[in-house]
Amino acid sequence: MAVNSRILLIEDDPGAGTALQKVMRTEGHTVDLVTHGERGLALLGQDRYDLVITDLRLPGLNGLELVEKIHHAHPSLPIILMTAYGTTEVAIQAMKLGAMDYVTKPFEVEELLALVGTGLANSHREAEDINAVSAQATTSGWVGRSRSMQTLFKEIGRVAGMNVTVLIRGATGTGKELVARALYQHSNRAGLPFIAINCAAIPQDLLESELFGHERGAFTGATQQRAGRFEQADGGTLFLDEVGDLPMETQAKLLRVLQERCFHRVGGDRLIEVNVRILAATHRDLEVAIQEKDFRQDLYYRLSVVTLRVPPLSERREDIPDLIRFFLARYAAEFDVKDPRVTPAALEYLSEQSWPGNVRELENTVRQVLLLAKPFPISAEHCRSVKIATEAAASPSTVQSGRAAWIGQALTDAETQERCDVYWRMIQELEAELFPEAVRRAQGNQSKAARQLGVTRLKLRETLAALKTSGKEELPQ
Repeated sequence: MAVNSRILLIEDDPGAGTALQKVMRTEGHTVDLVTHGERGLALLGQDRYDLVITDLRLPGLNGLELVEKIHHAHPSLPIILMTAYGTTEVAIQAMKLGAMDYVTKPFEVEELLALVGTGLANSHREAEDINAVSAQATTSGWVGRSRSMQTLFKEIGRVAGMNVTVLIRGATGTGKELVARALYQHSNRAGLPFIAINCAAIPQDLLESELFGHERGAFTGATQQRAGRFEQADGGTLFLDEVGDLPMETQAKLLRVLQERCFHRVGGDRLIEVNVRILAATHRDLEVAIQEKDFRQDLYYRLSVVTLRVPPLSERREDIPDLIRFFLARYAAEFDVKDPRVTPAALEYLSEQSWPGNVRELENTVRQVLLLAKPFPISAEHCRSVKIATEAAASPSTVQSGRAAWIGQALTDAETQERCDVYWRMIQELEAELFPEAVRRAQGNQSKAARQLGVTRLKLRETLAALKTSGKEELPQ
């Protein structure tokens, strides 16, 4: 860390401010401490400082406003923001306004000192302009306080305003399209077209027409001229989801567009020029695909000018409770459910699951639990029941072996305990699993669920009422 540097510390808590001032002075720095943003601005107008550290919550001028004003007046001055509110909006909004970085309270002193060292080492370099995830992105499911997500937010902010191609990598269900939309929303193309296309979902023989359009008569069924996605996105952003699944022939044509910014419609001779920013995403290991001659290396280099990695849910488990609450609030509004409370045991159970399908799988599970769990609060048993049903649907062989063990255990109990109600117990246990699942699939419509089950609505209603009373809602383990 560079020594004999001048640092301006703006912290309205005198105790915390004095403690930080003392620590940094022991590192050899001159540290001026003030408690108001306005006073900090005044000092910056009078003296030269090498770095500024400011709290977010300040009396009068708040931290974000202060960051913006300081960066406007001193664009090369590194600014570190301290905040107890490490939300998506604060994270990247601070960076967009000119902060070099931020730390979330409570933090280790070593973490802050490391940032101070980085800032001082680069104090003559213009502070990076980093965007943040907006409220609009958050309402779309953008939740993450974990370190890996905070890092991703910063990376998004650093490149959102640059007119460069970005390759977004991550497993299925991690939220790659949310990253693409955040990049778009915080770019200078925001408000212009954002066109998304899933390259894996379109038949190969239609893909080129979908991307580049076609002329009338270009092929059977082409009864009129059609603009492709590149033309539709002109001036804006084109998001190519699952770009790793493009056929080789289409890859060659995409490469030409990236290089020359022009193309021909299918069946056309006219050269069409476009101004489009390309964002691409894939779950595939493109390096392996290149070795297997399944993906062009030159296209890979064109797409990966900047690469962002979206972490799987297994690397951000601390975000799971916040994600659960977010999805509960979203679907509670959709299903008109009032106050869908969730028990700590349910949060713990869901947080411990492996979630190979990542955030998408978690969202689907929370949605199903919300439909099943009545009365509230949502319990661990509600969540376990949905997980069992989901895994059974995904793996018939597993559920068959599990059911065989369950039947064997029930008969063994009957033999040893001389019970003669195995048949009725089995029926009741199956109904406990079957009836709520039918209602869930019918989206809460009991009449529809009863028709699908082949029972009367009265039978369905009485069974559900009995299940609520008994709390028996899943197959025994």
